[in-house]
Amino acid sequence: MAEYKDTLNLPNTSFPMKASLATREPEVLADWQAKKIYEKIRNARAGSKHFILHDGPPYANGHLHCGHALNKILKDIIIKSKSLSGYDAPFVPGWDCHGLPIELNVEKKIGRVGDKVSAREFRAKCREYAASQIDIQRDEFQRLGVFGDWYNPYVTMDFRYEANIVRALGMMIKNGHLQQGFKPVHWCIDCGSALAEAEVDYDEKTSPSIDVAFFAVNPEEFIQLFKKNSVIKPVSLPIWTTTPWTLPANEAVCLNPAIDYSLVDTDDSYLIVATELVESTMARYGVSQYTILSSAKGKVFESLKLKHPFYNRVVPVVLGEHVTTESGTGSVHTAPAHGPDDYLVGQTYNLPLINPVKANGCFADDVELFAGLSVLKANETILGVLAEKGVLLAKENIRHSYPHCWRHKSPMIF
Repeated sequence: MAEYKDTLNLPNTSFPMKASLATREPEVLADWQAKKIYEKIRNARAGSKHFILHDGPPYANGHLHCGHALNKILKDIIIKSKSLSGYDAPFVPGWDCHGLPIELNVEKKIGRVGDKVSAREFRAKCREYAASQIDIQRDEFQRLGVFGDWYNPYVTMDFRYEANIVRALGMMIKNGHLQQGFKPVHWCIDCGSALAEAEVDYDEKTSPSIDVAFFAVNPEEFIQLFKKNSVIKPVSLPIWTTTPWTLPANEAVCLNPAIDYSLVDTDDSYLIVATELVESTMARYGVSQYTILSSAKGKVFESLKLKHPFYNRVVPVVLGEHVTTESGTGSVHTAPAHGPDDYLVGQTYNLPLINPVKANGCFADDVELFAGLSVLKANETILGVLAEKGVLLAKENIRHSYPHCWRHKSPMIF
């Protein structure tokens, strides 16, 4: 008797019962490449209307991850759908070959540029490393089934590409679109490089929290703004900061033009503090006996002169909307070289833009009192100078959110 299965009308196919994708996918890709499928698609659409997708390149470092796969598969879907719709849709992949990740990986192998490794040798090794990563990623992208001109990509380390960058930059300069100057940036001392905003992490850090008195050059000018005539004590604007190392670069003290500031009479001086912050400020100074004599808007103090806390330098009072009464004293120490708000205020008032800190995170050799000191280790020395000058009103350590390098997890500076 015949088997029941022989009585059934079952399909007969050469397809294997098991997919065995790990084995068969490379065979399919090899078959596509041998038959030059991508080239045939291009030839079939030659002369048709073009559709060009500019590939924002991946970075030539490491194996592909899910983000790479999502990016390239979506682009591949678009390109193939446009080809099916009759367009001539080439795809030229590319790679970004410049940046710290490549340099850091090369450093791990041969060390930093210095006595043992020349800059020329280091750059050559970076090129070799980037090329090896391109080979890895090219194979992995093709394993995803992405069609493209994989052996004629654009790479940013190509000398022709770099030359065109210089040409384009030259045109921008020639046409007057480029302005040369200095601006504060996020700086990682360990990287020896500026970092983009996306490369900055915010972690908890312990920092000194200090209040510093900026004494008036002409106390009478300040007192008169409060409708007072006699000056029997020194007058100062106290500032609050968690970055004492920026004080050598101070060029101004900033007030908010719309905030009310009070003239506070204490045992040994007059303090000018934002009215909303008088109570918390006096508590921080340990002053229980004080009198609020009068108040005035911040705008009236513009351009009055103050003494730098430890340098023989006069700094102006300036105004800025970024000053708030959320914390501190309502007066902000302003160093245009060390912060974006400070920089913008400095541009408005044409303040000197002097950066006393070198790329290695140390004060320059000509910085009075602190030459050669690491800025992240100089705080105690600076606090000592402030105390000696009699301008340190309060100090404590606080835990707060602070920018860190995403690679080294180390505190950054501006």
